[in-house]
Amino acid sequence: MNGAEKIVKHLEMIQAVINRLGNNSFLLKSWSMTVIVAAAVLIARYDLQNACIILALILPVLGFWILDGYFLWQERLFRQVYDDVRQKTDTDFKMDAMKHRKKPKCSWVSAIFSITLVIFYLIELAFTLIVFKII
Repeated sequence: MNGAEKIVKHLEMIQAVINRLGNNSFLLKSWSMTVIVAAAVLIARYDLQNACIILALILPVLGFWILDGYFLWQERLFRQVYDDVRQKTDTDFKMDAMKHRKKPKCSWVSAIFSITLVIFYLIELAFTLIVFKII
């Protein structure tokens, strides 16, 4: 296998990792929404009104948000790895993503507070607070 073929194979491997991370992020969002909707149904059905229940729903949403931020952070790091590999003429198939963590927008905190995650999870938190205060 020559250098160009190795590069293409390495890029395919990195892209597979990026795809898995994106899929994990999607699954987290769907599970987060499922938890909130299931809780809304249970609370409405059994007429449960308690501040502890609202807190018990906010904590998992925050947990999903932080975990989703982790997957986005990893995805950003692997995109940097992809960018490095595509500019080479030969590869050793290393995928050291952590060497990019000092670059702009490549920190876990910046991923957690990315515009897409902030909008999604703030809407979910607002929905939780509004629905469970009204019920």
